[in-house]
Order: sequence, then structure tokens, then C-alpha cells
Amino acid sequence: MEKVFEKDSRNKVVRGAKRAIYDKDKVFDILDSGFLCHICFVMNGQPFIIPTAYARMEDEIIIHGSKKNRMLLAIENGAEISLCVTHLDGLVLARSAMHHSVNYRSVVIFGKAREITNFDEKNEALFKVMEQMLPGRWEEIRQPNEKELRVTKVLAIKIDSASAKVRVGPPVDEKEDYELPYWAGVVPVSNDYKPALSDPQLPGVVDVPHSVKTLIEK
Repeated sequence: MEKVFEKDSRNKVVRGAKRAIYDKDKVFDILDSGFLCHICFVMNGQPFIIPTAYARMEDEIIIHGSKKNRMLLAIENGAEISLCVTHLDGLVLARSAMHHSVNYRSVVIFGKAREITNFDEKNEALFKVMEQMLPGRWEEIRQPNEKELRVTKVLAIKIDSASAKVRVGPPVDEKEDYELPYWAGVVPVSNDYKPALSDPQLPGVVDVPHSVKTLIEK
């Protein structure tokens, strides 16, 4: 298996090429660090972009939804898809207005989808999606029954081509601006989880589960 995504007309980063990454392990690491993506597709000549939860299984991205979900119906038969994942890591505040930026990690994927119809494979794919969102949660809850699996469409998007783009570090100003008396630097950004709020309809006293406690403690 190739360790890098070959550059082509779709995935080649032109603007800011020095920030481009084609190494598969690094691309997969960015994908594995999140669970929300945006999928771009065309239906009846109209472009759409839809956010949805995902998981990575080897070189495929798993998504799911209702059997009547129009996005899934539009892309299930081999339509070309573009998918993006982005993590915001910091505000980059420069001395000049035009050099303000952000530190980030992003991946853009190109591929086609196939439907997963086997119930065991469906169940495994849905497990992966939940595990990517909150590790350990699957074992704490009721798992999907046959009826639920029957009305749920699960797609696997093959990663045919991809590239990442990453910015790190302080602002980059014009040489003459470094002597200006304006503050410049980076404000780090992170996703923090707050204390869990229990559903008021819980039957009696039900403790916050291990998966949630672990998430909050991080």
C-alpha cells in the first residue's frame, strides 16, 4: 500500500503549497482526531454541502442516515464526492490586518460511495462512528435492533485521493512591521467538554457513565 496520496488535479494544493501534506498516516491522523465532516455533492445540477458525523475504517469514511436522506440517495450510486474535515487550533494575530490568520489542520477527500447492506457490517460501521465520537459509549447503551438497521442507510466512501493542509506557529508579518508597537501572537483554541447534564427523564438515580466521565476529565 502506498504511503502517500499521489498528487493529481483534484488534491494538489496550489495556494500555500508548503503547508500541504500527502502522507497517508498524517492525513488519517487528522481524520481520526474528529467526527464531524462536511460533504459536497451535486444533485439535479445544484451543489450542496452537508455536515454529518463520520468514522474512518482503513481507507474508507463511514457515514449514515435515514433511508430517505437525500444526500445519501444522491451519492450512493458512485457519484463523485468531496469531503472536508477541519480542526481550528488557534487565532494567529499579526501586527497588520492583512496577515491575521488561523492555525489549523484540514483534510480534503475525493471519492465515491458504496452502500453497506449486510446487517453485521452495518452494525460494525455504526459502532465505528460512535466509537470515533465517544470511545466506550457503545457498550453502555442498547445497540441497534433489526428494525432500526433496516431503516438506516450506511455508506462507505472510498478515499481515492486526498491531501491535508496544516498551519502552525506565530504570525508572519512584513519585515518593516516587526518594529511596530502592536501586540502579536497566537491564541490557542481547543474543544473543551463541560460537566454532563443528565436527562430529567432518567428513571431514578443513574450515574454518569465511564465514557462520559473520561471525556470530561480530559
